[in-house]
Amino acid sequence: MVESVMKSPVYQEALRHLAANHERFVEETIRLTEIPAPFFGEAERGAAYLEMLREAGLEECETDEEGNVMGLRRGLGNGQLIVVAAHLDTVFPPGTDLKVRREGTRLYAPGIGDDTRSLAMNLAFLRAMDAASIQTRHDILFVGNVGEEGLGDLRGIRHLFQKGRYAGRIAAFISVEGPMGMGTIVSGATGSLRYRVTFRGPGGHSFMDFGLVSPSFALAEAMAGLSRMPVPASPRTTFSASVLGGGTSVNSIPNEVWLEVDLRSDSAQELARIDAAFKAIVGKAVDAENAARSTAKGAITAEWKKIGDRPAGAIDRDSALVANATAAAKALGFTPKAVASSTDASIPISMGVPGIALSAGAGAGAHSLDEWVDVEPGQTLHDMQLAFATLLKTADMEA
Repeated sequence: MVESVMKSPVYQEALRHLAANHERFVEETIRLTEIPAPFFGEAERGAAYLEMLREAGLEECETDEEGNVMGLRRGLGNGQLIVVAAHLDTVFPPGTDLKVRREGTRLYAPGIGDDTRSLAMNLAFLRAMDAASIQTRHDILFVGNVGEEGLGDLRGIRHLFQKGRYAGRIAAFISVEGPMGMGTIVSGATGSLRYRVTFRGPGGHSFMDFGLVSPSFALAEAMAGLSRMPVPASPRTTFSASVLGGGTSVNSIPNEVWLEVDLRSDSAQELARIDAAFKAIVGKAVDAENAARSTAKGAITAEWKKIGDRPAGAIDRDSALVANATAAAKALGFTPKAVASSTDASIPISMGVPGIALSAGAGAGAHSLDEWVDVEPGQTLHDMQLAFATLLKTADMEA
């Protein structure tokens, strides 16, 4: 039971080490936060984190082909491989001011909660385990992964599970994530499909060529059709026409416009249904525009480019991994709540490998310039135990 782990002398010794080294955890959170790490641009932060993993004494430290950094803490032998991860990347573009501002027990900076604090927290776990001489039956792979955010499309964990040197060997996966509400256990994967749809036509002068087909009208019709597409409340299913652009001048019929859309569902079947429905909507919009105006100089066409594909699915909520997290949450006084979301855990979940994501602690403002986390020592030590105790029980700690 998780409770026996949490009551054991070695666990209590690890907590004493976490408490005594709280300020180091804060300093490393600040240091990592101030290193830029936009998705597809995580190399500098990755190099710094890899050096931290080496300094912490992990074996086989490396950067893989996709840019993930990792190191291995060996178990007692004849065990399995457990992964604990936090993502290196943030949503913020190059040039964003990442200077951390400290006000009381709060730290303010873009990306500090999602997910930089978790990187530092996993390091703190590792050092506390060593200080308390904690042994586990299973090996633990500590990972700082790339590509969780935006168009990163979970590429880091996808590579780890499908192409990396540990592919096929991972028995369980724990992602330590940004603030989600303590007690929240992400055990389901919200799937998403993202497209850029480009509408093209002959273009022309807005006055002299009036009456020719226009890709703008086809795009507008497609957006209107999407807005009317029925979706169920359960399983939760959503759509968004998120970004659009194109055209050359106000007095021109454009020859090209484009639209980016995000389709999501907790159900793989429902996601497939709305995917087909939206493609049909675009086809009808193109046909309608070609029927409504002249195609003498050419017809409207639509080109699809998939820019994101995150799987949907769920693990058994009675699985040992979820049971460990649930028991830890209850022991800490949290109300456990199993939910679905789009996290790094989506990849193992979609492959039938137990995977969850857990909150690292208090904070708010994720994906905003005013993002913050609270690092009050007592509350931080309490909150971080949700991931720590779950990890140790899952790795089969020798109590």
